[in-house]
Amino acid sequence: MDSDGTQDARGTHANPVPRPAVPQDGSPAPQDGSPAPRESPALPPRPALPPGVPPLPDGSAFLSWLRTPRPDAAPGVWRFGHRPRPAEEPEQAPARQLLSGAVIAFLVGWLVWSLLWNGYLGGWWVLPLELFTPGSWRHSDNRVGNAVLWYGYYTLIAVAIMLVVGRLGRWGEVWRRFGPPAWSRAVQITERPPAPEEDPAQWPQLRAAGAVDAAERLGAEARSGLMRDVDLARIARAWQGVRSGRHSLAAFSAAVVKDGAAACPHPSGARDLPGRQARHDLVTGQVRLGATADDPRNPYQYRGSGLALGPELLGTSLLAVGPAGAGKTGGIVRPLAESLSLHALAGRACVVVVGAAGAGLGPADAYDVVVRIAHPDSVHDLDLYGGTTDPDEAAAILAEALVGDLADPHPGSDSRRSTTVLAQLLGPFRAVHGRFPSVPELRRLLDGTPGPLAALRKAVQEAGQESLLRELDARERQLGHPGDVGAVLADRIALLDRPAFAGFFDTSGQSRPFSLKALDHPVRVRIDLPERGHADASRILARLVLAQFTASVAVREDRSLFACLVLDDATGVVTPESVRGIQRLRSGNAGAVLTLRTLDDVPRPLRGPLLGAVGCRMALSGLTPWDGQDFAEVWGKEWTEARDVTDRQIIAETPAGKAVHMVRRVITGKAPTARAVTVRQVERERWSASELAHALPPGHAVLSLTTVRGEHAPPLLVDLRG
Repeated sequence: MDSDGTQDARGTHANPVPRPAVPQDGSPAPQDGSPAPRESPALPPRPALPPGVPPLPDGSAFLSWLRTPRPDAAPGVWRFGHRPRPAEEPEQAPARQLLSGAVIAFLVGWLVWSLLWNGYLGGWWVLPLELFTPGSWRHSDNRVGNAVLWYGYYTLIAVAIMLVVGRLGRWGEVWRRFGPPAWSRAVQITERPPAPEEDPAQWPQLRAAGAVDAAERLGAEARSGLMRDVDLARIARAWQGVRSGRHSLAAFSAAVVKDGAAACPHPSGARDLPGRQARHDLVTGQVRLGATADDPRNPYQYRGSGLALGPELLGTSLLAVGPAGAGKTGGIVRPLAESLSLHALAGRACVVVVGAAGAGLGPADAYDVVVRIAHPDSVHDLDLYGGTTDPDEAAAILAEALVGDLADPHPGSDSRRSTTVLAQLLGPFRAVHGRFPSVPELRRLLDGTPGPLAALRKAVQEAGQESLLRELDARERQLGHPGDVGAVLADRIALLDRPAFAGFFDTSGQSRPFSLKALDHPVRVRIDLPERGHADASRILARLVLAQFTASVAVREDRSLFACLVLDDATGVVTPESVRGIQRLRSGNAGAVLTLRTLDDVPRPLRGPLLGAVGCRMALSGLTPWDGQDFAEVWGKEWTEARDVTDRQIIAETPAGKAVHMVRRVITGKAPTARAVTVRQVERERWSASELAHALPPGHAVLSLTTVRGEHAPPLLVDLRG
């Protein structure tokens, strides 16, 4: 058994998952299209272990990481080692008030004791001693006995006074906030070792199912330092396949006993990513992005906790908006791409990362496929038609890429007409040639020149496809009409018919095109767009990838794999159809991560639908006030307590009062006033546009979260550097 069932091609093994763009041993990738060998490579260097754990050769660091508690928490809380706060926020008295109250209570207790000791309060306080002890004890000649009796009673009275005044003065809270408990609060508490039947390093679920030999082998690998977090997640994923019935227990056990922690490998053979930068926890599937600020505007249970995202949140899609330099790529896109790539190595996810060439989205050997459009050394090409054989589907995807940004967001737009025009050409061409037209061929057909259309008509007649002549007749009738969108399509496809793209988008079978139909596999893909000198073409290609992604995930057979598209810059990508596609991703166990410099890059009618389509919304520091207004509207308002304080000057009526007021004014420099406090409930914006634009410190963001199960987290102030 060398896979967990998520790595087999759909219905056939003729098209395996693409191998790494750069093999792990550093040798050049095969140019003849032959697959890489399935044998596991030599053990790569030991990766960086999970957060805060120094590498140890005996596996103790891995075991400590594995046994760290991960309690359930609110959405977005970093669960690794998390310690939940009390259910309700304790009422915190100001330190000055707390300490002064404690001192006053002590002085009151000392005064009471002095009065009792000196007899100023009479002898009633010795009545209990006289009632419950015989007179021979109190008046005996034994001086030691009398001393023990009376001084013991005095001590009891003193302790009672201390307990009363200590409770009134809140000495216990003073001790907790300023005493040794506060000094040692930062010290990590060593967790007790788990019982063998509860120890995850002993694989109790395998033992319970009868796979004792496999559990013993995995436990030995963990103790010897040969297992890492990716191995743990990958084997756990394979075990899920056994429990669901996709694989037999015997095959799983045999593979684990034979290969140990290297069992059930990813098709690439990789067991980790080179040069990890973010903090990951593959037990919970989270990647840490920062920490929530200890700010009154944050809910109490979130303050000071780590902030992390996982598939349960990315499944509702994420939109991050912030200016250049706000940390979108380095603080959000790169960690998420790294996390999803680790999930892909574990057989849990597939990821497509799209960005400008040189954007820093990870090294090439961290991906299985790297498509470098307009780069002559690119091993892989991009399938212009998304791997489909249906002309109507191909026309819809290509129309969205070419003119989706020009479509009117209201009904009756040109998007459907563009799809019709492309279908009128793609259908006959494929029927004759068995493939879709290349970019130069499609451009000539859209230009409407008589030669290419006449040649296509003749080929259709010779092929006996007379039924398709009606499509060409309709195309020829529309040529030259004022409402014909063929000219617009020809102008847009001409942006891809440039010398820099001459070796790309080939449909003749001479290149190695990558199709997003491969999202049934745990594949890692990076697509580099040629922004420099080809900005318009890059936007067309970004829309093309997004359209192909939303179309592909909707028809996947294996939806147990989480599919995610990470788009580093979504400028010019948001269209009416893409917004509808993003809304449908959640039901297909998929999500998208989009970043924008400003919401002005989105047409005004689409800003509200876009913010409503995504479940996770992030506003980074440096946002403009008009962008902040859109976020403020989508986050809505909440009821809060408003306190109005009014100072009224006190007017003295008597000479003595006036003298006192004069002395007070000389001492304090202020006139005597009386303060009136009014408390009322008001409805206010959670975050106003002004606060989002001017009150966010550098490196911070405001983030709201929604899980695929419908759990919500209100807008949180987050330190992305924490």
